[in-house]
Amino acid sequence: MPSYVDPSKCDGCKGGDKTACMYICPNDLMVLNVEEMLAYNQEPDACWECYSCVKICPQGAIFVRGYDDFVPMGGQVHPMRSSNDIMWTVKFRNGNLKRFKFPIRTTAEGEANAYGDQTGASLDDECLLLETELPTPKV
Repeated sequence: MPSYVDPSKCDGCKGGDKTACMYICPNDLMVLNVEEMLAYNQEPDACWECYSCVKICPQGAIFVRGYDDFVPMGGQVHPMRSSNDIMWTVKFRNGNLKRFKFPIRTTAEGEANAYGDQTGASLDDECLLLETELPTPKV
């Protein structure tokens, strides 16, 4: 099910030319209505339900209607992001709440490289980084 923006909570990221949800959406679906300063999903059928826009929205204005097998009818799933973790709140249709906290990435983008001091020999050979020669297939 696609993401949707609650217009009573959205502030268009305080009038910037690009909102946080526009920046993060991997399918470039989120757009800003400049006249009303409200973001919206321009093509709901193409939404991947990746929750990226939901997690990054500073106002908590974006929601995803979950599928029945993931979120039973009447239930809700909503993440709240802090600087160190994401708190997922699951509200069941009977009113019960469950919260799960997970740490977020703390490594800067492009810095997660376990083999930082090594480089591949050549792009033309078929060896992987840690291989010196191709293994002989066993029959």
